[in-house]
Amino acid sequence: MLLALRAEWTGDDPKLLGRRGDAASNAFLLERLAEERPGDAVLSEESADDPARLAADRVWIVDPLDGTREFGIPGRADWAVHVALWQSGRGLTAAAVAQPARGEVYTGEGAPWRAGGAPRDRPRLLVSDTRPPAFIGALAADVGGEVHTMGSAGAKAMAVLRGEADAYVHAGGQYEWDSAAPVGVALAAGLHASRIDGAPLRYNQPRPYLPDLLICRPDLAERLLAALRTV
Repeated sequence: MLLALRAEWTGDDPKLLGRRGDAASNAFLLERLAEERPGDAVLSEESADDPARLAADRVWIVDPLDGTREFGIPGRADWAVHVALWQSGRGLTAAAVAQPARGEVYTGEGAPWRAGGAPRDRPRLLVSDTRPPAFIGALAADVGGEVHTMGSAGAKAMAVLRGEADAYVHAGGQYEWDSAAPVGVALAAGLHASRIDGAPLRYNQPRPYLPDLLICRPDLAERLLAALRTV
């Protein structure tokens, strides 16, 4: 649906295309979740937050179009759709990240991550295209890494999953819907995922704000977390 919307777009306002993509994807996902799981709550970036979710046993955490800016730019593939399931007492129990422009869907039931050969001499660190952490230069210097930018949080996390990068570091502010699905897929695959201070990522909180995130190869986590404590 999003690919068709993008292909048929004849306007000259990429922000408007992004808003239409957000709205269309959100309407589709809410309709399907209501049909398939009518008793579950939903926390979506594009819908009003219902405090009733805090007492729910099952909450779907949804970002209908992560990387709205990139979706509006012709040729960009670094946007994604995030859907995750949080369950009371268990945390994230299912997750999926779709990258339609790549024709790929990653789920928490996919093949486990495996290192593609020896670690790089210079770890490849992914950061936001528009909001890179202020400390990323110091962090890269500390671990001898190189910095690359990319759009959607889901796109960056899945690039780590594919072995195209070694870590995704973010500290520019995010919400639960930005990270829940990427974190669910990453953890299920055996990658490291935490706050940048090493604290666990908690979901379905009263204020769904999660400002920072580290997803990386498991063999790089201790080194990165140690460096993050000093930058």
